[in-house]
Amino acid sequence: MLVFLLIAYIFCLPKQLFDVPYATVVTDRNGELLGARIAVDEQWRFPPCDTVPEKFGICLTTFEDRYFRYHPGVNPLSIGRAIIQNIRKKQVVSGGSTITMQVIRLSRNKNRTVWEKCTEAILASRLEFRYSKKKILALYASHAPFGGNVVGLDAAAWRYFGRPASQLSWAEAATLAVLPNAPAMLHLSKNRKSLLEKRNRLLKKLQDKGIFDETTFDLAVSEDLPGEPMPLPQIAPHLSDYFYETNRGKQTVSTLDRDIQLRTEAVLERWNREFLQGDIRNIAAIVIEVETNRVIAYCGNVRYNENLSGNQVDIIRSERSTGSILKPFLYCAALQEGEILPKTLLPDIPVNINGFSPQNFNLKFEGAVPANTAVSRSLNIPLVSLLRKYSVPKFYDFLKQNRIANLPKPADHYGLSLILGGAEAQLGDIANAYANMARTLSGLENTHYSLRWDEKTKKESYTFQRGAVWQVFEAITEVNRPEQIDWKSLPSMQKIAWKTGTSYGFRDAWAVGVTPKYVVGVWVGNASGEGKPNLTGAKTAGPVMFDIFELLPASRWFKAPSGEFIEAEICRLSGHLKGRFCEETDTVLICPNGLRTAPCAYHIPVNLTADERLRVYESCIATESVVRKSWFVLPPAWAWFYKQQHPEYKSLPAFKPGCGEDSSRPMQFIYPQGNTKIHPAKQLDGSYGKITFELAHNNPAAVVFWHIDNEYISSTSDFHKLSVILSPGIHSVTTVDNEGNTLSCSVEVE
Repeated sequence: MLVFLLIAYIFCLPKQLFDVPYATVVTDRNGELLGARIAVDEQWRFPPCDTVPEKFGICLTTFEDRYFRYHPGVNPLSIGRAIIQNIRKKQVVSGGSTITMQVIRLSRNKNRTVWEKCTEAILASRLEFRYSKKKILALYASHAPFGGNVVGLDAAAWRYFGRPASQLSWAEAATLAVLPNAPAMLHLSKNRKSLLEKRNRLLKKLQDKGIFDETTFDLAVSEDLPGEPMPLPQIAPHLSDYFYETNRGKQTVSTLDRDIQLRTEAVLERWNREFLQGDIRNIAAIVIEVETNRVIAYCGNVRYNENLSGNQVDIIRSERSTGSILKPFLYCAALQEGEILPKTLLPDIPVNINGFSPQNFNLKFEGAVPANTAVSRSLNIPLVSLLRKYSVPKFYDFLKQNRIANLPKPADHYGLSLILGGAEAQLGDIANAYANMARTLSGLENTHYSLRWDEKTKKESYTFQRGAVWQVFEAITEVNRPEQIDWKSLPSMQKIAWKTGTSYGFRDAWAVGVTPKYVVGVWVGNASGEGKPNLTGAKTAGPVMFDIFELLPASRWFKAPSGEFIEAEICRLSGHLKGRFCEETDTVLICPNGLRTAPCAYHIPVNLTADERLRVYESCIATESVVRKSWFVLPPAWAWFYKQQHPEYKSLPAFKPGCGEDSSRPMQFIYPQGNTKIHPAKQLDGSYGKITFELAHNNPAAVVFWHIDNEYISSTSDFHKLSVILSPGIHSVTTVDNEGNTLSCSVEVE
């Protein structure tokens, strides 16, 4: 029988003492409270604490159980005293419960009877064997009622005093120590006089015990009781919502820095007031610490508590059209795989690819642009040309492998528009990808992690190469800053690699900036997707991003990576590897795979007359005084636009009459190119408008004769454009110049 009782005693205490829901609590990296979400039973009950602050512990044990440190869970003297008092008063005026017994009572939550009291005593003695006094005190502090729907010390400290329990004064700690004794009777909003008297009596006891001196006592009793419960902090509220969904009922130590978070939120609030004048309502920003990949500021949106359009939407985790923000990643992929060199010329001419006709933001064409310049200036047509060369499926895989975008649909769904905002991505993923590029360049490629909102880590693998990243960052440091700031002339301004993006219809404005220490990502727009005319990355997101960088410590620029490059001789004009006929060259550092690129094909040898005004065919060399030169020649369509931006560009001279013919192609269609499907614009009266054909010719003095379906239409000189109305169907277009050169293409009018 004795053994049975012993076994029953050992197993009488439930393994899980409290089976109650808890609030979701989020702190910064230093334990500072950022926000909380109430428990599912509508109680402000924070997750259990492990320790109790010293002041509260002293106040509680002095008021509730002065022998707490010495008894085994039950205090016979207290029980005896309670029995005598109850008999004398002929009613229950004292229970004689220890703090340990009260922990049991709180966990069982049953009616108070003599039998229940005996049960509590047995379980309390058993609890003393399981836990230390420190743990038992923490259990009480975590589950004691503090009036209304406030449960537990931590929640009470924030709700009544607006600070953590560790920072309570003696008067505040004493107030909370006496409150659970009768929380319904001593509620802060009623019976305040009785509560004040109890608090002050406790403070007097503490003074008499020598816990503090008379001056401290006088200051403590002079403090007023708190008023109505205070709202809990709402710092990084969208992150609190995220943890409410993923880590509900627990306390999460996030990676945020509370000070940087608050200052970032202030920047966004200031800009939001300005943007609201243009009916741009939402902003989001994220700040990542490069070395650790920790998020130190997370602003999913602005004005969370206001009932405005889309303010509860967490933009950092929302899929938004990327605009041009992916261009540096394509540039990086092409560099490290040897598709291009940094200054390789890319075409910037009108194109129509199966009905897809990209335009530059300024609606202009420059003929040919170096790749690094095309990225820094965010020119659409050269980057579409680069993607076409690199291939959409390869870039699609690159984006997915590096966790830059989810891309739920197959590659052919996005096509070439992938580089211009045809896909969607999350601000958090984009910023994380730029951070991992920075980590690669800093030599941290072996410790890449997925983006970290809390202290949990997940190792990831990425395909960025240091040399390519260096060349990408060098290119995007040249992006013009807001207000055309010449940052290079101001020693106080740090070097930042940054890129903007603007989605089609001016719906999303992006800006991401990188330094060796931080990455700042900003999105501006309307969560509803409503576009606004001034909503561009450079005008909105860019200035916000630079203001956030002003809050952060500056850093020196990255060190150029060693052992990542090889020397190569490059054509100064084309940016390609030196070709056979290139005369002006530079020796530069390139990624090793850059040696795979083709040598310059834009320099050709030509024979000129002595005055260098005309070309001479080789068959005439024996009878002519000839000057042999290397000539920089771009395709006709490129050259037509290129020479408008580069007056130093010289077209090939014409052949000397009677001495040869031009074996090169003197004409090239600007629009259309090749066999093309054309969709004419519809007019107001329902009819279809004219289609304009455009052609470039090497010879500025050439006359071009146009034929459609073998019927002569017209001739052009200087600017070779022809506008005609064509019926639906397939048509052939043929041009003949005054020297007999011909060029044809086929178009299908739909």
